[in-house]
Amino acid sequence: QVLLRESGGGSVQAGESLTLSCEYSQYRFHDCGMGWYRQGPGGDRRESVATLKLDGTTTYADPVTGRFTISQDSAKYTLCRQMDHLKVEVTAEYFCAGDVGTWYSNAFHCGNNAWGRGTQVTVSS
Repeated sequence: QVLLRESGGGSVQAGESLTLSCEYSQYRFHDCGMGWYRQGPGGDRRESVATLKLDGTTTYADPVTGRFTISQDSAKYTLCRQMDHLKVEVTAEYFCAGDVGTWYSNAFHCGNNAWGRGTQVTVSS
């Protein structure tokens, strides 16, 4: 069974910080990679904002500039995202994703995300 649960969202003032956490239940998530996605107000598409690659490297693609970092505690099965100097434009629902992969052609391949339920981040001026 795939389990992911986000926490740490809330309402903050511009310039403050938040740390989002995602607890996950399967090692395949970090085998294939994990990441954070955002769904802005009025938007249906979940946009990738940060990913953790198989080799441990991270990629950031936030549409709004800021000091965002992610880290993984494999021993605790937790993926964290630190969000500093938050701007109003960062307001969105954030989702944790873990790539559970899939089988085809008699082999296991990455590229099949499981999703958490999301956590809301609201930044006000």
